[in-house]
Amino acid sequence: MVPYTRMRRFKRIAGHPILQLTAIAVLVLGVAAAAAGELTSGERGVQQRDKTIKRALVVLDPGHGGSNTGAPSVREGVFEKHLTLAIARQVRDRLTARGIEVVLTRDRDVYLTLRQRVRRANQLGADLFMSIHANATEAHSLRGNETFVLTPKALDVDGRALRVDDGASRLGLDRDLAAMLDDIERGVVHPIAADWAAGIQEELRKVRGEANDRGVRQDSMHVLLGATMPAVLVEIGFIDHEVEGEEMLDEEVRKSISVALADATASALER
Repeated sequence: MVPYTRMRRFKRIAGHPILQLTAIAVLVLGVAAAAAGELTSGERGVQQRDKTIKRALVVLDPGHGGSNTGAPSVREGVFEKHLTLAIARQVRDRLTARGIEVVLTRDRDVYLTLRQRVRRANQLGADLFMSIHANATEAHSLRGNETFVLTPKALDVDGRALRVDDGASRLGLDRDLAAMLDDIERGVVHPIAADWAAGIQEELRKVRGEANDRGVRQDSMHVLLGATMPAVLVEIGFIDHEVEGEEMLDEEVRKSISVALADATASALER
């Protein structure tokens, strides 16, 4: 079992000169929220999950599903939605074996909107959110893996707008104060997401090779918008590449990828 509290997040960033004031602000606002009967997202998640002992909660999001098949693979009838679900299940099993609580946004071939995915992570009070995808291009010539985090603009503007659409999630607080808490929380967790993304790429390099490392990137990935916990989107490879596409359909390769994602995630929780 991996016991986990939000204080560990603050302990990790407390030495960072840029983030010290932000961490203090979050703690101060947390006290104010508690006085108003408000729970942090982690505490809300514990309450909703009805756990006596806090455990780290990771929400894994297998990309696509149902009518949204995602990219076609090199093998007829196999699509991105099949590969992402298979990988997510393997990552879940490996994390669960370490005592980490894991929830999948989908555990079958069903369609979900992008908002439904991140909204579930927020409502559960997840500690980490990972959306798993496979890449593709019209030329079918690229290969490699990459991990995305949100851009500062997406974090500040687009994410805030989408959070408002989710309605007030902090009981006992008015909308403005709840929005302020959400904004600060997103700002604090963003550098943690970047570190987690770097760890993911490091682990993937070990199993997929340095030549396949496309690095950590920033973009306005819609499935990550509005998340109030560290959130990343992992493109595990190019499913349409004649070589890499076949490799990713191999059970041993999928196993190595799931090990890399699980190891990087467990390490992120331990820091």
